[in-house]
Amino acid sequence: MEFRPRNYKQEKESHALHRTRVDDHPLCTPSTSHRQVVGEHHTENFFDPLRGPNTNVGEAFHNLPDEERTSGGFCTERDNQHTRDWNSFKRLLMQRFPISKMISISSISDGIMKSNKVDEISSTSSRLEELDDPQKSAKEGNASITRQEYVFRLNDFKEKIVQAWHSEDRVTALKFTIKVARLLMDTSVRQFYPTLFVLATDVMDMLGDMVWERIKQKAEFTVDGNKLCFLAENFDANGVCVDAKETCNNWFYKVGSIEDLLPRVYLELAILPCWRFLLIQPADCLHRLVKMIRGLADPLSSAYCCLYMVHRARKLLSRDTAYLITCMNDMNILLMDALSLKRDVSKTCVEKRRLLISLIEPTIEYIVHHIFEDTPKEQLANALVNLGIGGKGDNKVVSCLSIVAHCYIKELPADMVRSKSKEIINLIECCNDCSLDKSLNYRLLGFRLSETTSPQDMVDVVDHVIQVVLLWGKLDEYLRVMDAFLDLVLQNQMGNHILNVLEGIAMQARDKAFTEEELGSLQSILVKFVSHFEDLEELFALNHYLEILDMMYGRPRSIVNMHILDRAIRKGLWHDPHIIQLLFGISKSLIDEIDQTSMMDYDYQQPARLITRFVSMVDYGSDVERHLAFLVECRGAFGCINELKEALVHSSNSLAIQGLKHSNKQFSFIMSCIAYSEVTIPSISSPMKQSNLYIETAEVALLGGLVSHAEGLTESAVSCLQSLVVNGLPGIADVEGILSSFQKLCSLLVMVPANIGPSLNYAPKSLFVFTDSQSKLIPRTTTRLFSAIILLSAALSQEILPYNANNFGIPGNDQLFYGDSSYSQELASISQLAVQKLVDVIQWEHSSDARGIMALEACNCIASSFRQTSPETSIICVKLLETAKLCLGAHDKYVKSTTKFLETCSLTSPDAEQEGI
Repeated sequence: MEFRPRNYKQEKESHALHRTRVDDHPLCTPSTSHRQVVGEHHTENFFDPLRGPNTNVGEAFHNLPDEERTSGGFCTERDNQHTRDWNSFKRLLMQRFPISKMISISSISDGIMKSNKVDEISSTSSRLEELDDPQKSAKEGNASITRQEYVFRLNDFKEKIVQAWHSEDRVTALKFTIKVARLLMDTSVRQFYPTLFVLATDVMDMLGDMVWERIKQKAEFTVDGNKLCFLAENFDANGVCVDAKETCNNWFYKVGSIEDLLPRVYLELAILPCWRFLLIQPADCLHRLVKMIRGLADPLSSAYCCLYMVHRARKLLSRDTAYLITCMNDMNILLMDALSLKRDVSKTCVEKRRLLISLIEPTIEYIVHHIFEDTPKEQLANALVNLGIGGKGDNKVVSCLSIVAHCYIKELPADMVRSKSKEIINLIECCNDCSLDKSLNYRLLGFRLSETTSPQDMVDVVDHVIQVVLLWGKLDEYLRVMDAFLDLVLQNQMGNHILNVLEGIAMQARDKAFTEEELGSLQSILVKFVSHFEDLEELFALNHYLEILDMMYGRPRSIVNMHILDRAIRKGLWHDPHIIQLLFGISKSLIDEIDQTSMMDYDYQQPARLITRFVSMVDYGSDVERHLAFLVECRGAFGCINELKEALVHSSNSLAIQGLKHSNKQFSFIMSCIAYSEVTIPSISSPMKQSNLYIETAEVALLGGLVSHAEGLTESAVSCLQSLVVNGLPGIADVEGILSSFQKLCSLLVMVPANIGPSLNYAPKSLFVFTDSQSKLIPRTTTRLFSAIILLSAALSQEILPYNANNFGIPGNDQLFYGDSSYSQELASISQLAVQKLVDVIQWEHSSDARGIMALEACNCIASSFRQTSPETSIICVKLLETAKLCLGAHDKYVKSTTKFLETCSLTSPDAEQEGI
């Protein structure tokens, strides 16, 4: 078998596409002259509501029927929205205060739940008995009941109420509802009270809705079912018949006769919307109900009763908030007395007070939310005065609980928070109770102020807050507040305040061990600085910033360091040695904080990626020696990061190429770069990546004239490929990697000069030995490896190589050995062995389709590498073509194209030609 002579330049020109000059770039926007205008062949009779003419909304409204034109349309939608909000609030309330499987309730509540009679002794009598015989009551204590049983009993009550109602027994339905309402008198198990409130008020809502529908039916229909009138959504008492009013009065009389205050208030609230049948201004009764609620001494039951009043008052279609303000002030007074410092200050009592505040906080939030939502904007200032925020001369401040002030700040509109910021600060200063830490109110104020746009009048407020918080002398509170106000400071470019914040932190944090909460606040503050300053040089120039960063430790510091590195890699290349050294120190601190046992976790992978990207972004320009020294330092500091070591090898090879471009660079620098890569590559864990890096470094060494280094590196690459197969059956990714690296290595060996002597053509021989020993590889991969060896040998046998390194002063094998018979014989011998192995391996493939494709690939490889006149070559190609036909069929496109190629090369036999090959 003789190699086929190739003229690569001529073949390239013959296969190149014909090129013609064009006026426009193919990717540019076509000019107007080239655009086609499509004429309108027909018009669609289609009305687009978004493109239609403007309509008169007023006329459309007046054209509606009377029932739809009333304000009831808005009221209905508003009522539906309130129902959705209330249901959502109840779900959140039960999630916030979950209950265990077993519930502890008082013996009185347990008696109410177990009783199936409606004429039992009143709770007042039970209470009197408890006072007469306290020992008996204490002995009985609380009863335990499962959560499912409690809900089952309440549902049983609910069913009895519905049954009694449908049986026309309204009195029994009312009495059962009173029993449910009396359950809310039991506050002994406070943690369970929110859930009890939700379950009980569902029952009372049901009764209230049934009463409403009954009275409305009496107002619209006679006893015989004849229609009297239609009540619009916004009807008033003038349009209600006498019979309906009498029924309504009867219900209020029955409710008013309930002995206990709490059930009486709840039941009146349940049927509260029915006042619309009796009064022109039904909302007036709310002030009376607020005064009734003052009779409830227990803050918990009083607060939830107020909450239910707000819920039911929405049915009155009134936006009056005066009763809510009165209710809120009453609740404030009641809670201040309950949390008074004059009371017991034992640890148990403090915990009870905290639980009480946590239970009441949702009710305060809900009431305050509706105060500010329902109050018109022009009346909001007066509402704030009534709540104790501001007044004449901005000096009127009514003391309130911290938790109440917190809800005011949270629910106020953002522009009102800004305009009343000084009054709010005065309000916060007057709050000296234990319901909520004062720093949390300042923190919330900072976040609310940052919601406003261009608050130019906030400088004095920020100054005052910084001074006040500094006087506290507590680092955790200072960090908590400054974290919130920092957004406001950074948004409005308050340069002096930025320095004051950092100075305050540094002053209080020196020689102090941080708590976990303080580290979290510091992390948030420093990250906000990183997000604000796009230029890290400006950030690092801030006084005390790096000092504070050095004080931090643990995961919070790692998070700040990752944000800094992320900002650094977004900027681009880094040239400043000082900034590079700072970022290197940050990277070193980050990697030191990582637990080496979690190297494969995400917590390790993200820092490793950031450090690797940073090292790749460093550029010392023409000072390549300093850059190489930096790479050496990185290898010592970050030796545990495989991804980084790959980047270091790439950077080192890039420096070597950069050194080749500068004639003033000494040959020793190129050798230093190659040596650095040779030392670094073995420390990388993946043999596949090692192989690719060896090949890359060998190419750089060859271009630098280091032929012996290039040969050694190629041998190392083959050894890495060998270890991949020896260590176990390679996976699909490894097989593809082996094939890719092998083909890349063959392409490089075309330029590597062969050694003179016994080791002539050592590289093709070693590749053949490697391929022949791979019994674990699948036949398809093995055939491609042998094909690569054949193509390499054919290329090396040419008079002119397809490419070479002559431009770098390295002679090619065509200049050194062309015409040398021993050189050609060595190549021909290797190729013949490879061809024979190739043909044999194809027969090992079990899949007929895969075997046919492999035969065609081998046929094309052999036909393009050897002379057409060789009988041996012709026989092998025809045999491979016949195999492909048997496997794929004679009409396969690949078979036809290969047949045509063989005919071009005059390799088909006469018999095959007669068969129409």
